Amino acid sequence: MSASEPVLAIDFGTSNSAAAILEGGTLRRIAIEAGEETLPTAVFFDSDTGAMRIGAAAAEALIAGDEGRYMRALKSVLGTSLFHEKRLVGGKRRTLAEIVTAFLVAMKTRAEAETGRTFTRALSGRPVHFHSNDPERDAQAEADLRGCYAAAGFSEVQFMFEPEAAALASLGDGHPGEVGLIVDIGGGTSDFTLFRAEGNGIGIIASHGIRLGGTDFDHAVSMTHAMPELGLGGELRRTFGEGLLPVPKPIYVDLSTWAKIPFLYTAETARAVADMEVHAVDPARMGRLARVIEDQLGHELAFAVERGKIGANGPEGAGEIDMGMVERGLTVRTTAGSVNAALSEAREALRGAIYDTLVAGGVASGQVSSVILVGGSSLMGLVQEEAQGISPTATLRRSEAFTAVVDGLALATA
Repeated sequence: MSASEPVLAIDFGTSNSAAAILEGGTLRRIAIEAGEETLPTAVFFDSDTGAMRIGAAAAEALIAGDEGRYMRALKSVLGTSLFHEKRLVGGKRRTLAEIVTAFLVAMKTRAEAETGRTFTRALSGRPVHFHSNDPERDAQAEADLRGCYAAAGFSEVQFMFEPEAAALASLGDGHPGEVGLIVDIGGGTSDFTLFRAEGNGIGIIASHGIRLGGTDFDHAVSMTHAMPELGLGGELRRTFGEGLLPVPKPIYVDLSTWAKIPFLYTAETARAVADMEVHAVDPARMGRLARVIEDQLGHELAFAVERGKIGANGPEGAGEIDMGMVERGLTVRTTAGSVNAALSEAREALRGAIYDTLVAGGVASGQVSSVILVGGSSLMGLVQEEAQGISPTATLRRSEAFTAVVDGLALATA
């Protein structure tokens, strides 16, 4: 993108977002959140006023117990029918498209206030694939996001693959001719770019991506660690006749999925859980599920799972999921081993995607000089292990985990 008026670089992420511009050829990250270079991609709508809070303020409202609707991982719903369905949120029927638009409006307004400029043009990051192996839904996801940018007041928006932006941000770290591999593990997708350092620039060799990210890691840990304490894996007595039935999974799947939690708090869900509690072989655990739905504790539980996952990935190799909001004293221990077991399928998918990227680029693993880890979920040990396992001779480097993409996007606006 060129010339006359400034272009706002926006990394609209599943978990975190950021904005930046080039000023006189110099990269400037914009403090969209006061004093911070990134802000959580989260919103909170007040039940009484309908007012929207974003970022850290949204999480603070949830933690404070304010009456309202908290929503996170909005990006993961792009390209689905759910994105355009009207739901009652903050006393008003809204679509998720309208909510994403409002979030982008807030980012645009804050960026303009911070810089004293007016932005009508944007360069936005996007994953290589919003949806794995589904070109039609993938195209719809970009069209959905493009529509939100237009509704937010941008007359022009272009898109750039996020790992390619991260590769551009790594410029200067390699020697001419060297091959680098970006491994960008975000909240909702994993993206990979093979590139070659070329003098003052880079040449893209191949890019690839799958729908797998930190929110999927949270989902897997929740299903294996937390949800059994709410009755998952248990049995139900039949209303008529003998024999037992397995507790159905769908409610637990949604309760473990960040983007779907807000839509569980319905009379229909409450009735289904009440019926399961009546027929449960273990009514105490099922009663905990009823409490989560009745008191709308899904997001608090999801944050607890996330902390337990991070603890197990830390130097101590252990953490806990504090479920005290459900029942006093209820905790579930997480260890490096138990989390690794929960993420075994994710590990295999990650390994396969890295190999697919090498194959697409016609590059042998031994030809990769450096592997650059990007994205908040790249901090998970399994990501480093798989990257090192596939390219053991490569130098492993961590880029700016949360800002590499927006940095590259800003540089691309030159």
